[in-house]
Amino acid sequence: MSGQLNGKVAIITGAGSGIGRASAVRFAAEGAKLVIGDKTDAVFETAKMVEAAGGTVTALQIDAGVEADVASLVAAAITNYGGVDIAFANAGIIGDMGAIFEIDPVAMAETFRVNLIGPALMVKHAGKAMVDQGRGGSIVLTASVAGLNSGAGPLTYSASKAGVINLAKTAAQQLTSSGVRVNAICPGLTETGMTKPTFDYAREKEVMHKVGQLNPLKRAGQPEELANVALFLASDQASYVNGQAIAVDGGLTSSHPVTRQLLGQTSH
Repeated sequence: MSGQLNGKVAIITGAGSGIGRASAVRFAAEGAKLVIGDKTDAVFETAKMVEAAGGTVTALQIDAGVEADVASLVAAAITNYGGVDIAFANAGIIGDMGAIFEIDPVAMAETFRVNLIGPALMVKHAGKAMVDQGRGGSIVLTASVAGLNSGAGPLTYSASKAGVINLAKTAAQQLTSSGVRVNAICPGLTETGMTKPTFDYAREKEVMHKVGQLNPLKRAGQPEELANVALFLASDQASYVNGQAIAVDGGLTSSHPVTRQLLGQTSH
């Protein structure tokens, strides 16, 4: 098997569904050996999909916000495959849904533990392994358009994802001269396990045509489309891309709120 990631070893968290699962399948198809983790046992289903397609994978049921668990993923990559070249910290939760006057500090801390501390732990452990190896590497973090602007998610979730964006920038600077790149992807509305209730509701009410209507492409994203961007950032094709947050949102964040005209319409 050969491809963009031939000979590389990749860690992916949140691999039990959605973007993580799509990325596992995509990375393996491009030649990477995988260590995948998820809090649910669905990670083993993903592993079976990868193996059925001829890929090489180790699956672990872990909590991406627990340091020992993140360290175990890195250790598995080193023990089983001789190192780590790519780390995709993708796991996340929607978490506390409260507005500003309804914030629950305990629930807020849990959201930050998974969404922000988890990626930071991946940078810490996978990044250290990459530096020690001396051959560079790529770390990709899943942020969100909610981390770029208000209006795309609950307050706590949005704040945690804004932290992920800054983490990518700060970590890229702190890893200067190491050859290790750190970038974030910022998905717009994408059909994943996290957003399943939204899509289920839309299908039940027969209003799927309204899903994603605020972006110029007038649709939601699919996990495979996000996996393609993660693949680019993970690969040598992105060798000069570092410290960036890339929105993959159908154009949602390309504009401030406006009253839009249909293509071809003119005003009188």
